[in-house]
Formats: sequence, C-alpha cells, structure tokens
Amino acid sequence: MYLGVQGLMPTDLNEVDEKTTTNIRKHGFSGVACRYLDPINVTKNEVTRLRSVLSDGGIVPCQVVAQHPDLINPSSSERRKGIEAMQKMCEVTSWLEAGNLYVRPGSLNPDGSWFAHPDNHRDETFETLVGSLTEVCKAAEQENVMLAVEGHTLSILDTAERILDLIDTVGSEKLRFNMDPVNFVSSLKDAYSTTSLQKHIFEVLGPYIICGHAKDFFVQNRLVLHLEETVIGEGILDQRIFLEGFETHCPEGYVQIEHLPEHQIPIARKNLYEIGIEAGVNWIGLDS
Repeated sequence: MYLGVQGLMPTDLNEVDEKTTTNIRKHGFSGVACRYLDPINVTKNEVTRLRSVLSDGGIVPCQVVAQHPDLINPSSSERRKGIEAMQKMCEVTSWLEAGNLYVRPGSLNPDGSWFAHPDNHRDETFETLVGSLTEVCKAAEQENVMLAVEGHTLSILDTAERILDLIDTVGSEKLRFNMDPVNFVSSLKDAYSTTSLQKHIFEVLGPYIICGHAKDFFVQNRLVLHLEETVIGEGILDQRIFLEGFETHCPEGYVQIEHLPEHQIPIARKNLYEIGIEAGVNWIGLDS
C-alpha cells in the first residue's frame, strides 16, 4: 500500500510549489490530498498547473476533497448547490488525474456536517442522500473517476451495513468506500474492542475499499463518553488490524494520515510505518 497525508498543503492550492512537494517528500509521503474550498470556480488551468507541480515533485494527488453544502441539506436550493459542486469536482478530479473524490455524507445539524441530529438516521434522509449521490455518480461515470464515501457514527452513514445499503441502492461502479475506523467508534464497547469492530467493517465493506484515513483516539476521563483523537500509536485503536485489513483488501491503495498539525505528523508517520512493517505490510515506494 501507499502512504499519503491530509495536510502539508497551503489553503490556496494555487500556492503549491516545489517547496511544498519537497516538504511532503521530506515527511515521507508519496501522496497528498487536494482540498478545494470554492469548487464551482476552479478552472482547468489551475488544476493543470497543480497536476504538473505535483508530478514534477514526485507527489501523487491521492484524493480530492471539496467544501460544499451537504448532499442531504434540508434546503433544496442548498442541496442543489452541493450536488453541482460535487459534479464539478468530478471534472476537477479527472483533470487532476487524482485517485478518487471524497464523499462526505453530511448531517441535518445546521452547525456542522459531522454533528449529530435526531433525523440523520431516518429513512427519508437516506433516500435524500441516495437521490443526490445518484446525480453525482452520473458525473463520476462520465468523467471516469472514483468516489470514496466515508461514514461516521454521528452521520447518516453510521454503520458498515448502512454504507453497503447506500452502495447497493445507488448501484454505480464508481461509488466505493473510504475506510476510517475511528469514525465508527460509537460506544465504550467499541472503543475497547477496536479489533473486532474493524474486522466487522472489513468483512462487510472490504471489497469496496479504495482508500483510507489513518488516525488514533483515546477515551477521556470525563463523565458520560468523550473520545479524543491523538497521534497514531499513542491511542487505543488496533492499528495492526487496520493495516492488515487494508493490505488484504486494497494493497495498492493510499492510507492517508489526517487531522494532525505538521509538528505531530512525523511521529505519527513513524509509528504507522513501523506497525505496518511488523504486520507484514508492503509499503510501496518507501524505505523507512
């Protein structure tokens, strides 16, 4: 498998230059995620320039991520903006020759796409996502790009089975899964049983995995349940099972370290790499 990172990139992708790619390589990565904050207004010239700079620097754009209104937004006009933004991002992903386009499931909570809402898990909400994503998939098929949908316990896609239902219902060969096991920890039982939790996800969705996000977490000493992300290797996620499962189902895919400031990325990268070596992972294009 390959090792990439979500980070080490300027907010404005037009500012990516040789120093950017050199820094990414110095940190020990061969791939990077490209995040677009204003999808509709991206031009082909901008994307072509970025593709050239990354290629010259030996860096693969392993995933495209975009900021946009949620695909389940209760406002039909806002939802339409989200669909059109993702359709445009299919075109951008093709121009960039990136590995895949990330799909955020979203939430009905007006305060954020990753916050809970009582109606997130209703059948009507699921049907809305199916309708929106079907339109996005048509663009993905036209542009011949892969979509990587991610789940989260607080989102509409809260279980592996729910994601499988989505993939089956939409019925597009371009719709696949972004494996991020921390997102599915919804209880103390899950938190203290991440080996079995991950085995279940791989069992249900293994054939659909095309990329993954690597991170770690711990349980805070507070009332009720509070989970906090931390540096890979310093938490309680079974990283070995994560890497073994990913190697089995997606041996030529990218695992991307995410959600860390630059000063914490080196130790996370070191820990993940060494755990992978112990697990028998074939890290492609990496020496140490």
